Amino acid sequence: MDHSGHGMTMDLPPFTLGRGLEWSADPFFLIACLAGLALYGWGVVRLVRRGDKWPAGRTVAFAIGVLSIVLMMCTQLNDYGMVMFSVHMVQHMVISMVSPILILLGAPITLALRALPTAGRGRKGPRELLLMFLHSRYMRIVTHPAFTIPLFIASLYGLYFTPLFDFLMGSKTGHIAMMVHFLAVGLVFFWPIMGVDPGPHRPGYLMRMLELFAGMPFHAFFGIALMMASEPMVETFKNPPASLGIEALSDQNAAGGIAWAFSEIPSVLVLVALLFQWYASDQRQARRGDRAADRDGDKELEAYNAYLSSLHARGN
Repeated sequence: MDHSGHGMTMDLPPFTLGRGLEWSADPFFLIACLAGLALYGWGVVRLVRRGDKWPAGRTVAFAIGVLSIVLMMCTQLNDYGMVMFSVHMVQHMVISMVSPILILLGAPITLALRALPTAGRGRKGPRELLLMFLHSRYMRIVTHPAFTIPLFIASLYGLYFTPLFDFLMGSKTGHIAMMVHFLAVGLVFFWPIMGVDPGPHRPGYLMRMLELFAGMPFHAFFGIALMMASEPMVETFKNPPASLGIEALSDQNAAGGIAWAFSEIPSVLVLVALLFQWYASDQRQARRGDRAADRDGDKELEAYNAYLSSLHARGN
């Protein structure tokens, strides 16, 4: 049965990294990723032409984030992921955790708001519609931790341990929908935590760290559950093709180890990004305070010194 549409997945030879990285494009993801890169590039060029600056680091982060999706979905990793639990888990973890983090560090919404022209008074263009969407009740709900954390957890337990996963893996459309879901869940989970873009839910840095660590243990528990299982738990991967030369339970154990590892690595990356953002925010506030002091001639300090002098005179 050809699930992926890239070739006869049942006849795949034993997996090697070289074979996994061979080109095998999924048209949906290839077109979507190229469109995303083109739109982002258009925004950067538009800013540069009018004399504005855009950090190169953001462009690099966004490009790598999109290319990581291409790597997962437009190579034979996608074919092997249809029949090998371990390869599928790599796809899931990268698209739901690594790709969203990099894309969000690229600040695509901020770029769009700066690059899109204003429609004028009383009119609504793409920029105005984007602003309305960002401030909508819908966005306040889907970016709130009471929604994002349960969704993040349900995307593991509610998918893999129910017949829903087998149903989605039974067709190319279902598989694409599942991967888009993984990406969307990652974006809405990490956006309020470490995204550069403005959003309706933006807690303090300490609260963001708590939100991050509230979801990660469930990833670890999920991975441990797969590693400790004494039999295959997902119907799709119970009978791998003989041509692969693998055993279903050992492949599931490998998938569990991958899920467990990915509960740690992105957490560290996000934590480092958060600490850097926190430091940069404090530095900006300090500079604003210095500029304010320069403008008013340190009036607050002078007033405080005058107050101390009056107390001293009163004591004498």
